[in-house]
Amino acid sequence: MNRRKFIKHAGIASSLAFIPSSILSACSPQNQGVAKEAGLQLYTLREALEKDFKGTIEKVAKVGYKNLEFFNYSDGKYFGNSIKEVKSILDEFNLKAKSSHVLTGWAMPDNIGTMTNDWERTVADAAELGQTHIACAYLFDSERESIDDYKRLSDLLNSCGETSKEYGLQMAYHNHDFEFQELDGKIPYDLLLSQCDVNLVKFELDLYWTARAGVDPVEYFKEHEGRFPLWHVKDMGAGEEQFFSAVGEGVIDWQRIFNHASTAGLKQFFVEQDQTKSGKPFEEITKSYEYLKGIKRS
Repeated sequence: MNRRKFIKHAGIASSLAFIPSSILSACSPQNQGVAKEAGLQLYTLREALEKDFKGTIEKVAKVGYKNLEFFNYSDGKYFGNSIKEVKSILDEFNLKAKSSHVLTGWAMPDNIGTMTNDWERTVADAAELGQTHIACAYLFDSERESIDDYKRLSDLLNSCGETSKEYGLQMAYHNHDFEFQELDGKIPYDLLLSQCDVNLVKFELDLYWTARAGVDPVEYFKEHEGRFPLWHVKDMGAGEEQFFSAVGEGVIDWQRIFNHASTAGLKQFFVEQDQTKSGKPFEEITKSYEYLKGIKRS
């Protein structure tokens, strides 16, 4: 090391000596808990995205989130932006698209970009954006009237999973609470787990809706080890209303759940808050991010 470089490095070391080690430790990425790997499901900011897509993405990056889960794909675009345009925006703010939500298309057959309408292009666009997963987001009432509907869904998920695999993506299914309600003498969620190919279809466990259904996610992790690479991390408020709340402000024991991340096979989780009482979703996702700095994973 030459003299100039030595003096420069010595000066940095000298200045750091006056900063308490506790502060340096807290600032270290290794001590940011699970927040450093947190993603955000963009549905939380749907109104803002409609008004200002790029500006909203920039605000998400400033909070600290690094990974995103998209929704609202239609005919090759997200909120009117082409895949190339979206990718450019993500690169500008050092963000990554990890997953996206799609619909079966059964209830809306004319929609282009669903599991039954232009699926291969949908997957190809997801791959171009850099996604690793793509998940069935929701079933409309007419799509889940009987247990046979879930059998048909299992077949569709397996088929879509095969196409996804060809493009390097993993197919997944995202739940609400109705999948845990008995239908025709069976639990639909259990049927999906039994009939979906373990390699072609994984599960994105929404931990709010699981809690609302009175289901212990840890028991599912243990019984179906490695099948839950994606989670939705959103909290449930106390009281009869059980309203959505910022992570850490509700009744869910997050440390207990993250203690079983390895058993679940967790690869990526996304903070989501369907609705906010405050009407200030950016403040809510910031509170969630800050809380997750104190949570560790197994």
